[in-house]
Amino acid sequence: MSKYKLLAAVALVALMAGKAPVLAQDAADPVIAKVGDAEIVKSELDLAISGLDPQLGQLPEDQKRAAALSGLIDIKLLAKDADKEGLQNDEAFKKRLAYLTERELHNAFFKKHVVDAVTAEEVKARYDVEIAKITPPEEVKARHILVKTEDEAKAIIKELDGGKDFAELAKEKSTDPNKADGGDLGYFTKERMVPEFSEAAFKLEKGKYTEAPVKSQFGYHVILVEDKRTQAPPTLEQVEPQVKQLVMRDKYVALLEAAKKESAVDITDPALKKAYDDANKAEAAN
Repeated sequence: MSKYKLLAAVALVALMAGKAPVLAQDAADPVIAKVGDAEIVKSELDLAISGLDPQLGQLPEDQKRAAALSGLIDIKLLAKDADKEGLQNDEAFKKRLAYLTERELHNAFFKKHVVDAVTAEEVKARYDVEIAKITPPEEVKARHILVKTEDEAKAIIKELDGGKDFAELAKEKSTDPNKADGGDLGYFTKERMVPEFSEAAFKLEKGKYTEAPVKSQFGYHVILVEDKRTQAPPTLEQVEPQVKQLVMRDKYVALLEAAKKESAVDITDPALKKAYDDANKAEAAN
């Protein structure tokens, strides 16, 4: 099987699975191919490309277009034969077509009233609400010197008491990989370090070092706290996609609630009703 035929087969499976939207032709579209009397226009190819399996998304553009076109040609060829056999009148086909039509109407409504309806002002307002819920954690900026024994750590503390520079001692005596940076750990929150280390570091005042060695699973530490601050919250630019998702979810839920008031949902299977209700309760709790 040729490469394009293999790609076309994958594309065809995706299209048959209903991943591509219902096709609509525009008279202004240029015709790019013909299959018998049937024409394939540019907009039809674009829709087919958008419905390709995600695995094909990394292909070069010309290969994606070729795969989508091959899939469309195969569809046109066999759809014509299916029409001759009257498969469009098959009840299973009618049910699937009705389902796909309703699904695409749902998607179009979702795009119009949720995706395209989100404004920058709504995203900013939701960002402000979410940021207000956050209690920013405290951070410290620290250096440390790690050694194997308590006596080594005590000796280092004596040298610090005598005026030795902490960073220079770290470069000389520490066994930690960051010794070349003078033991600099940067800023960190309590949760990022082992409990013994964090407890000692966060108790220290700015500019102070531990007066006794701090033991952890890694050895014995001498810790210097250089700064303390409250962690800055993420900017809107950093979290805008996630905040937009929250706004979209709220819009979607509101649409569904309004629709359910118009049309009551009645599930006759008790087990299925319980599973449906439980799933909706879990979704509402998130």
